[in-house]
Amino acid sequence: MTLSDALTLRRAAAEDLPSIVPLFDAYRQFYGQPSDLPGAQAFLAERLSRGESVIFLAELDGRPAGFTQLYPLFSSVGMRRIWLLNDLYVAQGARRRGVSTALLNAARQHGTETGAARLMLSTATDNLAAQASYEAHGWQRDEGFYTYVLPLS
Repeated sequence: MTLSDALTLRRAAAEDLPSIVPLFDAYRQFYGQPSDLPGAQAFLAERLSRGESVIFLAELDGRPAGFTQLYPLFSSVGMRRIWLLNDLYVAQGARRRGVSTALLNAARQHGTETGAARLMLSTATDNLAAQASYEAHGWQRDEGFYTYVLPLS
Protein backbone atom coordinates (compact mmCIF):
# COMPACT_ATOMS: atom_id res chain seq x y z
CA MET A 1 0.00 0.00 0.00
CA THR A 2 1.17 3.53 -0.75
CA LEU A 3 0.98 5.87 2.23
CA SER A 4 2.55 8.91 0.60
CA ASP A 5 4.50 9.59 -2.56
CA ALA A 6 7.64 8.37 -0.81
CA LEU A 7 6.42 5.84 1.79
CA THR A 8 5.11 2.39 0.87
CA LEU A 9 4.30 -0.53 3.10
CA ARG A 10 3.63 -4.19 2.39
CA ARG A 11 3.49 -7.57 4.01
CA ALA A 12 6.86 -9.11 3.36
CA ALA A 13 7.51 -12.38 1.58
CA ALA A 14 10.65 -14.45 1.05
CA GLU A 15 11.70 -12.31 -1.91
CA ASP A 16 11.89 -9.30 0.46
CA LEU A 17 14.59 -10.88 2.63
CA PRO A 18 17.45 -8.94 0.98
CA SER A 19 15.71 -5.74 2.10
CA ILE A 20 14.73 -6.92 5.58
CA VAL A 21 17.90 -8.72 6.68
CA PRO A 22 20.09 -5.58 7.04
CA LEU A 23 17.30 -3.85 8.98
CA PHE A 24 16.86 -6.88 11.24
CA ASP A 25 20.62 -7.05 11.80
CA ALA A 26 20.72 -3.33 12.74
CA TYR A 27 17.77 -3.90 15.10
CA ARG A 28 19.64 -6.71 16.85
CA GLN A 29 22.74 -4.54 17.13
CA PHE A 30 20.62 -1.83 18.76
CA TYR A 31 19.90 -4.40 21.49
CA GLY A 32 23.59 -5.19 21.96
CA GLN A 33 23.96 -8.22 19.70
CA PRO A 34 26.88 -8.61 17.29
CA SER A 35 26.20 -8.31 13.58
CA ASP A 36 25.28 -11.65 12.02
CA LEU A 37 23.85 -11.24 8.53
CA PRO A 38 23.91 -14.98 7.67
CA GLY A 39 22.19 -15.79 10.96
CA ALA A 40 19.60 -13.05 10.40
CA GLN A 41 18.93 -14.38 6.89
CA ALA A 42 18.46 -17.95 8.13
CA PHE A 43 16.28 -16.91 11.08
CA LEU A 44 13.93 -14.75 9.02
CA ALA A 45 13.76 -17.21 6.12
CA GLU A 46 12.72 -19.93 8.54
CA ARG A 47 10.03 -17.76 10.17
CA LEU A 48 8.55 -16.85 6.79
CA SER A 49 8.75 -20.32 5.26
CA ARG A 50 7.04 -21.89 8.28
CA GLY A 51 4.43 -19.14 8.54
CA GLU A 52 5.61 -18.43 12.08
CA SER A 53 5.62 -14.66 11.79
CA VAL A 54 4.16 -11.78 9.83
CA ILE A 55 6.58 -9.09 8.72
CA PHE A 56 5.65 -5.68 7.33
CA LEU A 57 8.28 -3.81 5.34
CA ALA A 58 8.27 -0.04 4.92
CA GLU A 59 10.16 1.64 2.09
CA LEU A 60 10.93 5.31 1.53
CA ASP A 61 11.62 6.30 -2.05
CA GLY A 62 11.93 2.60 -2.91
CA ARG A 63 14.58 1.92 -0.25
CA PRO A 64 14.10 -0.23 2.88
CA ALA A 65 13.26 2.06 5.80
CA GLY A 66 11.87 -0.16 8.56
CA PHE A 67 10.02 -3.30 9.51
CA THR A 68 7.88 -4.84 12.19
CA GLN A 69 7.54 -8.53 12.97
CA LEU A 70 4.52 -10.08 14.64
CA TYR A 71 4.29 -13.53 16.22
CA PRO A 72 0.98 -15.30 16.87
CA LEU A 73 0.00 -16.16 20.42
CA PHE A 74 -3.30 -17.29 21.88
CA SER A 75 -5.29 -16.41 24.98
CA SER A 76 -6.69 -19.51 26.66
CA VAL A 77 -8.89 -17.41 28.92
CA GLY A 78 -10.24 -15.30 26.05
CA MET A 79 -10.05 -18.14 23.53
CA ARG A 80 -8.72 -15.74 20.90
CA ARG A 81 -5.57 -14.89 19.02
CA ILE A 82 -3.10 -12.31 20.27
CA TRP A 83 -0.30 -10.86 18.15
CA LEU A 84 3.06 -10.18 19.79
CA LEU A 85 4.72 -7.20 18.16
CA ASN A 86 8.18 -8.53 18.86
CA ASP A 87 10.30 -6.34 16.59
CA LEU A 88 9.97 -2.80 15.30
CA TYR A 89 12.87 -0.95 13.72
CA VAL A 90 13.25 2.17 11.62
CA ALA A 91 16.57 2.88 9.90
CA GLN A 92 18.43 5.89 11.26
CA GLY A 93 18.00 7.99 8.12
CA ALA A 94 14.27 7.22 7.89
CA ARG A 95 13.27 8.32 11.37
CA ARG A 96 10.72 11.10 11.95
CA ARG A 97 9.16 10.49 8.51
CA GLY A 98 6.10 8.50 9.54
CA VAL A 99 7.62 5.04 9.16
CA SER A 100 6.98 3.80 12.71
CA THR A 101 3.42 5.16 12.59
CA ALA A 102 2.79 3.29 9.34
CA LEU A 103 4.23 0.08 10.77
CA LEU A 104 2.21 0.35 13.98
CA ASN A 105 -0.94 1.03 11.97
CA ALA A 106 -0.25 -2.00 9.76
CA ALA A 107 0.16 -4.18 12.85
CA ARG A 108 -3.11 -2.85 14.28
CA GLN A 109 -4.94 -3.43 10.99
CA HIS A 110 -3.54 -6.96 10.73
CA GLY A 111 -4.69 -7.70 14.27
CA THR A 112 -8.16 -6.39 13.53
CA GLU A 113 -8.42 -8.30 10.23
CA THR A 114 -7.40 -11.57 11.89
CA GLY A 115 -9.89 -11.17 14.73
CA ALA A 116 -7.24 -10.83 17.42
CA ALA A 117 -8.19 -9.82 20.94
CA ARG A 118 -5.17 -7.55 21.23
CA LEU A 119 -1.61 -6.81 20.28
CA MET A 120 1.13 -6.78 22.87
CA LEU A 121 4.76 -5.79 23.03
CA SER A 122 7.66 -5.33 25.41
CA THR A 123 10.36 -2.71 25.25
CA ALA A 124 13.39 -1.89 27.33
CA THR A 125 12.66 0.18 30.42
CA ASP A 126 15.20 2.77 29.29
CA ASN A 127 13.86 3.03 25.72
CA LEU A 128 11.86 6.16 26.50
CA ALA A 129 11.50 7.21 22.86
CA ALA A 130 9.82 3.92 21.96
CA GLN A 131 7.58 4.09 25.03
CA ALA A 132 6.45 7.60 24.11
CA SER A 133 5.74 6.52 20.55
CA TYR A 134 3.70 3.48 21.60
CA GLU A 135 1.68 5.49 24.09
CA ALA A 136 1.04 8.21 21.49
CA HIS A 137 -0.46 5.48 19.28
CA GLY A 138 -2.85 4.23 21.96
CA TRP A 139 -0.80 1.43 23.50
CA GLN A 140 -1.28 1.11 27.25
CA ARG A 141 1.31 -0.02 29.77
CA ASP A 142 0.16 -3.16 31.59
CA GLU A 143 0.12 -2.38 35.29
CA GLY A 144 -1.75 -5.55 36.28
CA PHE A 145 0.74 -8.30 35.43
CA TYR A 146 4.41 -8.98 36.02
CA THR A 147 6.52 -10.52 33.30
CA TYR A 148 8.81 -13.36 34.28
CA VAL A 149 11.47 -15.11 32.24
CA LEU A 150 13.18 -18.46 32.73
CA PRO A 151 16.54 -18.49 30.92
CA LEU A 152 17.17 -21.88 29.32
CA SER A 153 20.70 -21.39 28.03
